[in-house]
Amino acid sequence: MFIQTEGTPNPSTLKFLPGCDVMGSGGTANFTAVADAGRSPLAVRLFEAEGVDGVFLGDDFITVTKADDKDWETLKPMLLGAIMEHFTAGKPVMEGTEAAADDEEDFADGSIEAQIKELIDTRVRPAVAQDGGDIIFHSFKAGVVTLSMQGACSGCPSSSMTLKSGIENMLKHYIPEVTEVVAAE
Repeated sequence: MFIQTEGTPNPSTLKFLPGCDVMGSGGTANFTAVADAGRSPLAVRLFEAEGVDGVFLGDDFITVTKADDKDWETLKPMLLGAIMEHFTAGKPVMEGTEAAADDEEDFADGSIEAQIKELIDTRVRPAVAQDGGDIIFHSFKAGVVTLSMQGACSGCPSSSMTLKSGIENMLKHYIPEVTEVVAAE
């Protein structure tokens, strides 16, 4: 098994590409602490490496966020070994049936919320996934769209610019009712 790695715009996050499905089309999973990772044997294993602050599981990639006081030269070999061991042993990435981290809401066809979700799913998510992250729609109220960034995009120095300059401008262009995009707290 050959695992590729890629840098991300967030210097604290590295993207691992194991060359196989991680979550497949089953959604994503974001873990910001080992206590939250119980349903993912892979995430639990990665948190065993000292200095891991977050694990994000995507379709075919894993992003790991490290503590500021750790360096990738020390952490990367341990993580590569853990990922290789996990997949070669045939262990599950997730246990149970609830693989998706975000709750999918159904919105009426043609509603503003449905239009926003469609634009995010088709135009934003693929680009954000390339950088090792994901974006989750939370709400649309009084012209304000609330989103959250996950994986490499969470805490990335350029995430606020991505939200404001990129996503906000695109949504305003296609959906005039949108007046602002903000990050969920």
